[in-house]
Amino acid sequence: MRPLALAEVTRGDFVESIHMGCVAVVNAQGELLYCAGDPHFWTFTRSTLKPFQAIPFVHAGGAAHFGFAAPELALMCASHSGEPVHADIVQSMLQKAGCHEQDLQCGCHIPIALSTADMHASCEMTFSQLHNNCSGKHAGFLAYCRQHGLDLRTYLDPQHPLQQAVRESVAHFSSVSGSSLRMGIDGCSAPNYAVPLSRLALAYARFAQGAPDLHYGDAPRILFDAMAAYPELVSGNGRADLKLSKIGRGDWVSKAGAEGVQAIGVRSAGLGIAIKITDGNSRALAAVAMTVLRQLGLLRASGDASLADLAEPSVFNCNGRVVGKVRSAFKLKPSSERLHKPMPSR
Repeated sequence: MRPLALAEVTRGDFVESIHMGCVAVVNAQGELLYCAGDPHFWTFTRSTLKPFQAIPFVHAGGAAHFGFAAPELALMCASHSGEPVHADIVQSMLQKAGCHEQDLQCGCHIPIALSTADMHASCEMTFSQLHNNCSGKHAGFLAYCRQHGLDLRTYLDPQHPLQQAVRESVAHFSSVSGSSLRMGIDGCSAPNYAVPLSRLALAYARFAQGAPDLHYGDAPRILFDAMAAYPELVSGNGRADLKLSKIGRGDWVSKAGAEGVQAIGVRSAGLGIAIKITDGNSRALAAVAMTVLRQLGLLRASGDASLADLAEPSVFNCNGRVVGKVRSAFKLKPSSERLHKPMPSR
């Protein structure tokens, strides 16, 4: 199977662009229930990986050890917007772990909270690594190293015990053997892994379960509950990921990643949803995610109409005029495939 046309972008009444991609819907038992395009498309997980990068810390008792509450755990799983509340909580995490902003190795970028229109003003402002959208994850990395007496300077080395623990977590929840995981370096310099899209969906289905995991106990539930309770910390004001999380009303978590990746874990339905836009353009993600949620019967009618900006986002020009739409129209294909365990590389 190949990627499918998942969304189109109009200008006026004309279709200007088409975004191809793949979708996989999997339950916690490893059954592929629905798909669009190639459900096994090998995909770098990017920031959808963050909950599984945080699981070793929580499983080892790190939250209790440092007094991290749910907001701090949510920040560990966040691609936050660099708003003051985000930076303040990350700073608090570092202080509790006996670390400093200089110990972070995520790098510095202009906060996501600043739009293009704010770029000129941003030149007069000072940013630090605290504003990096991955700073919460990295603060958690440093806390894990403090708790276990590990070297802070090399915490991003793929061979570091921390990163080996992360690799084991990813392999466990995705049922992809550690030797088959494909590694690359993420935008924040942390190791990142590619898995078949269906395995990312499987990982989120397992993450969403309320029952204890056989290996990691209550760690997945604790992190899921933190993300569901504080979606504004996982994302940021005005962002599609925050809106997608809120319409779940605590029943699901939504996590986007760079290069057009989206994952959703639905607790009540026991489902994991994974989406990949193959050209890497994230503008199609919200419309595609809404189409998937609607076809799975997970959207309430009252909420659906009020979320037209997600289901069919507008395209604006520089004067704020609506010049087109992003719209999604595809059909999920039922499947009865059972994922093999573990997944071999191909």
